[in-house]
Amino acid sequence: MILSVLAPGLDTEAATFPLNFLETLFGEGVEGATTTIEILLLLTVLTLVPSILILMTSFTRIVIILSFTRNAMGTQQMPPNQVIIGLALFLTYFTMYSTLSRIYDEAWAPYQAEQISLEEAYVNALDPIRTFMFTEIERHDHLDDLGTFMSLAGLERPESSLDEIPTYVLIPAFITSELKVALRMGFLIFLPFIVIDMIVASALMSMGMMMLPPAMISLPFKLMLFVLVNGWDWVVRGIVGSFG
Repeated sequence: MILSVLAPGLDTEAATFPLNFLETLFGEGVEGATTTIEILLLLTVLTLVPSILILMTSFTRIVIILSFTRNAMGTQQMPPNQVIIGLALFLTYFTMYSTLSRIYDEAWAPYQAEQISLEEAYVNALDPIRTFMFTEIERHDHLDDLGTFMSLAGLERPESSLDEIPTYVLIPAFITSELKVALRMGFLIFLPFIVIDMIVASALMSMGMMMLPPAMISLPFKLMLFVLVNGWDWVVRGIVGSFG
């Protein structure tokens, strides 16, 4: 039928070839082919789950801040990337527990109980995520990012209603907002370590030891300072506190 509309010159046999081919291929008629196609589409959507996890949750901000912390200490690959990502995942779960609970209570559980349809479950699951993203944008006063993408999309900027903001506009605005927050917090984390590097470099120059790399001497002092002030506790508190 679709081929007949797109190419009216085709005869009936040619136009019905895809349907006959699907019946021969799957052996279950059109319904079996449709089910198989739905499974393929579902698997395709599942490949986007990592992107959804990274860009629509608190993961982006957390992993950037943890990476900044490692770079500021100058420990190269310690902690390793697996540890950084693992910690970021658990902190993401911690900071978004209330949002995930809403998704489970309002979307997943009713859908499993066959109380709502798949479309209703999708809408119910999307609403808490949209609320989370908009709340973070508003908390850090980054509504200008939202206005930028609204203007790029050719839409009028709403006053303060979340319902008037399309999801395809809200997501990139949330990402840029998260990048701003992460870079700002990363700058604050770098400051004390830069001071230590400057003090060590000045001390080495005053002693005429200019050939000795300052980074090699300052690293133990930075590690000692980070341990003495319970640095990981401060970093984690700062990350969790930034989400309100």
